Amino acid sequence: MKQNKLLRAVRLSAIAAATATVSLAATISHAADIPNKTLVYCSEGSPAGFDPAQYTTSTDFTANTFTVYNRLVEFERGSTKVEPGLAESWDVSPDGKTYTFHLRHGVKFQTTEFFKPTREFNADDVIFTFERMLDPNQPFRKAYPVSFPYFTDMGLDKLITKIEKVDPYTVRFTLKNVNAPFIQNMAMEYASILSAEYADQLLKEGKAADINQKPVGTGPFIFKSYTKDATIRFEGNPDYWKPGVVKIKHLIFAITPDAGVRVQKLKRDECQVMSYPKPQDIAPLKADSNLDMPSQAGFNLGYLAYNVSHKPLDNVQVREALDMAINKKAIVESVYQGAGQAAHAPMPPTQWSYDGNLKLPSYDPDKAKALLAKAGFPNGFEITLWAMPVQRPYNPNAKLMSEMIQSDWAKIGVKAKIVTYEWGEYIKRAHAGEDDTMLIGWTGDNGDPDNWLGTLLGCEAINGNNFSKWCYKPFDDLIQKGRTTTGQDARTKLYTQAEQIFAQQLPFSPIANSTVYQPISKKVVDMRIDPLGYARFDGVSVK
Repeated sequence: MKQNKLLRAVRLSAIAAATATVSLAATISHAADIPNKTLVYCSEGSPAGFDPAQYTTSTDFTANTFTVYNRLVEFERGSTKVEPGLAESWDVSPDGKTYTFHLRHGVKFQTTEFFKPTREFNADDVIFTFERMLDPNQPFRKAYPVSFPYFTDMGLDKLITKIEKVDPYTVRFTLKNVNAPFIQNMAMEYASILSAEYADQLLKEGKAADINQKPVGTGPFIFKSYTKDATIRFEGNPDYWKPGVVKIKHLIFAITPDAGVRVQKLKRDECQVMSYPKPQDIAPLKADSNLDMPSQAGFNLGYLAYNVSHKPLDNVQVREALDMAINKKAIVESVYQGAGQAAHAPMPPTQWSYDGNLKLPSYDPDKAKALLAKAGFPNGFEITLWAMPVQRPYNPNAKLMSEMIQSDWAKIGVKAKIVTYEWGEYIKRAHAGEDDTMLIGWTGDNGDPDNWLGTLLGCEAINGNNFSKWCYKPFDDLIQKGRTTTGQDARTKLYTQAEQIFAQQLPFSPIANSTVYQPISKKVVDMRIDPLGYARFDGVSVK
């Protein structure tokens, strides 16, 4: 009965939204006139590429997912609420295992210098996008073999048993089990819809890898050019299926790794939006009469991962000692400077199912030293401590944080060598498990607890975002059960138990949850802070 109520609710909400969007779509009879405005975004780093399914960082997703592409379902701008996207509605079967997506008509793929579409978006594009991730023998995947970390981290490669083209505008997904966060997961970046026609063209030309450098989608902005470590240029999509949403003719990413330089560019109006201000720059930015500084509690977590596949980090007493030796209060004061709070769980307080009563170790260097001796290391040991080369809301200064942790650990006899790499290399090597310990963090992707506990700590995520390489069956069983259980209260009980196991095992040390600030020029209209950690420019205009 609950399933039938759920089915009706999903149908009614999706159909109501679809009615509005279909009536809007009917007005798309000719290319829209886009205001001849330019917006420059001072971004913090170069994207590794433009194929969203391959990546896991906000630097990549800001540059590809929310500019070039759309998904079947999407997050409302500035929210974790799901709305219809390239699917105008969807149905869920009474047993919760079959999802039927009804696709939007009249959606055009972008025309670029390297691709001229001959047809509109249809079911073939959805089938291609997902079969590529599901089937190792899919021809395009064989021609361009890459990994799909989100897709596999969330176990979707095992969950989705079949994708069928019912007709040119209907696609059916069959799941092995009920999956409570499935629709939320389908709104995520990896699920961005690619053009099957473009993929065929690249295959014939022997240039399959170009899908990662010359992207084509149905999104609000058309990719024009990319110069690594310098600029990315986009143009507003005149054929975008959402009328009136594209309000910028020219969108330019000015890649500016130094936060201080980003601030100066913003003040000189060389850019109108900037990413990730340093905590010490927040007050001066607020004081500038030409700028606005909206802020909100961050849906994020900065943490220190212990690679449990390396000895002695496989020993829970060692992990507990290392955690106990870190003066987190001092780190929050020095690194976050009032723009953060100490973290006490493997997810932020703003996530439903957060357990505010977890008992994590308290700062106690003497007890930490005694615990190390009990674990067989009275004289400590040597270890590597990786520090991120980029600034993130969840960690505004990894260099300083690593130096403070290094100093704290030295007091208990642990000698930490600080290591860093360029961001893309840092993530790649961490996925390969080269680090002993590493500073990293997470901003929630979809508003579901599974996106924290499953994605960061699940057994399926060991070669992806589970940088701790920690697979613990009692914990993982709860995560798997959480995915197949419906109802927020029932799922919360499971996730609370999982958080308690986390606190006992400590595969990583939670450090802080931060406040997110978005400095913008007062010329910019309707720029929203995205709780999922990206900058989005659909709907944004410039005075």
